Amino acid sequence: MKRVLLLGAGLVSRPLVRYLLDHNIHVKVASRTVSKADRLIDGHPNGATQAWLVDDTEMLEKMIQEADLAISLLPAAYHVVVAKLCIKHGKQMVTTSYVSPEMKALDGPAKQAGVMVLNEIGVDPGIDHMSAMRIIHDVEAKGGKVVSFKSYCGGLPAPEANDNPLGYKFSWSPRAVLLAGRNDGRYLKDGKEVYVPGPDLFTHHWPMHIEGLPELEAYTNRNSLPYIELYGLQGIKTMFRGTLRYPTWCDTVKKWVDLGLLNLDEREFKGMTYADLIRELVGGSPGSDLKQDLAKFWKTDTSDVAISKLEWLGMLSDMPLPFEKGTV
Repeated sequence: MKRVLLLGAGLVSRPLVRYLLDHNIHVKVASRTVSKADRLIDGHPNGATQAWLVDDTEMLEKMIQEADLAISLLPAAYHVVVAKLCIKHGKQMVTTSYVSPEMKALDGPAKQAGVMVLNEIGVDPGIDHMSAMRIIHDVEAKGGKVVSFKSYCGGLPAPEANDNPLGYKFSWSPRAVLLAGRNDGRYLKDGKEVYVPGPDLFTHHWPMHIEGLPELEAYTNRNSLPYIELYGLQGIKTMFRGTLRYPTWCDTVKKWVDLGLLNLDEREFKGMTYADLIRELVGGSPGSDLKQDLAKFWKTDTSDVAISKLEWLGMLSDMPLPFEKGTV
């Protein structure tokens, strides 16, 4: 029986685990929270779980040695460590994340070891690449030439399930979704390079109309330029890869950015409530009206949906913060 090591038991893990188990493959799920891994396996005879912390490389190496394939659904920063150990022990590896420069540097060693390290095999990145190449090859097979390429992708709730004020449901790490809003954007438009710095990412958006769907909004997705070479589109005039969201997402997250909610500097929160945090970020006085404070800070009014969304999330409440130290 083939043996798969799955690293991480987050929101995207369950369908993969059930598929592998049901196809007579042994799956070991390793997670910091072993109870999550146990729920994924759910007593299946082909499954096992392991409590594991990402900094325990000795345990990681042992688990990789025992597996035929390692699937890393960890935060992107840890994939390279997994890849190096897979190469060392001649084990295959799969991950859904973008290829980082550090991962790309392992291409040669992986080939020399006869090891497959397959990245970008999710929806975006992943299925978007395959659909792009199918279209490009179809155009070329008919004697055509691609002079402009635009693609859009977004993991969105179906319109009938779009039932919360955010217009979004997290299928992967909420922190990672929000931190993606710190990324710079870069693309090619009519032969000219367009650069969008991270702090301005969500001011650079526009409506997107797709037949049969409600109106959406689009914004640039990271750096589109490397895909010119990757897709074999040298000489192209426009290359753009974008993200789709329901309306008001961009304006809302831009306000969160301006407020400092995506700040990564560590700070103390001891004894603070959510309301205390927001009041401090806007420079409000003790006991002040937070909605008024936010409206003043954002130069808007209290009917702004960004305020009602923060309220829906509980960020204006007197509930104590669940940690004493960390990032905002």
